[in-house]
Amino acid sequence: MTSPTCPLCNSIATLFCEKPKHLFYKCNTCDGIFRPKDTFLTAEKEKEHYEKHNNDVFDERYQAFVSPIVNAVLHDFTAEAKGLDFGSGTGPVIAKMLTDKDYQVQNYDLFFANEPSLLKEKYDYVSCCEVMEHFHHPYQEFELLKSLLLPKGKLFCKTEVYNNQTPFENWYYKDDFTHVFIYQPKTLEWIQKNLRFSKVSVYDKIIVFEN
Repeated sequence: MTSPTCPLCNSIATLFCEKPKHLFYKCNTCDGIFRPKDTFLTAEKEKEHYEKHNNDVFDERYQAFVSPIVNAVLHDFTAEAKGLDFGSGTGPVIAKMLTDKDYQVQNYDLFFANEPSLLKEKYDYVSCCEVMEHFHHPYQEFELLKSLLLPKGKLFCKTEVYNNQTPFENWYYKDDFTHVFIYQPKTLEWIQKNLRFSKVSVYDKIIVFEN
């Protein structure tokens, strides 16, 4: 079987994890860890999976989960700034928490809030919470996200970064079939450099790319 090339940087990859339901390759250049395309769920099955998420915007645990992004936006931008929650899902809690404080936030989601016109505008900040691990074409997706930012704009992301915290074959985050691309610290640095973000900062709970 020929190894697939990396969907982020198009470089050679090697087999990284071979389990009956969870086959992953690791890129030799950017360290991205990814499932081969022929194992992806169909769009219909992927949507069904997301619809099972209990994303109640009034759920305090869900609010606490997204609060690192919300707090970063509140810290870095005023209510006059224009924002977009990219991949807002079935329960757009980030937008709710920010609009409750009179912030201006739009929601975009491929399955649940598909308004292409929103992707032709520019924003001071874009949030991307538990979304980037679902990217089938990560280079194009990050290229799009960067194009949405105004000068000095910020992209606030939340995902589980793999940093050898546990053996990959035992790591719970890989077990979600919709998690098709996993990032390592080197992967984030590759994105920053090659997509020409001025800076990337990796914190305990969030990743911030600056335009």
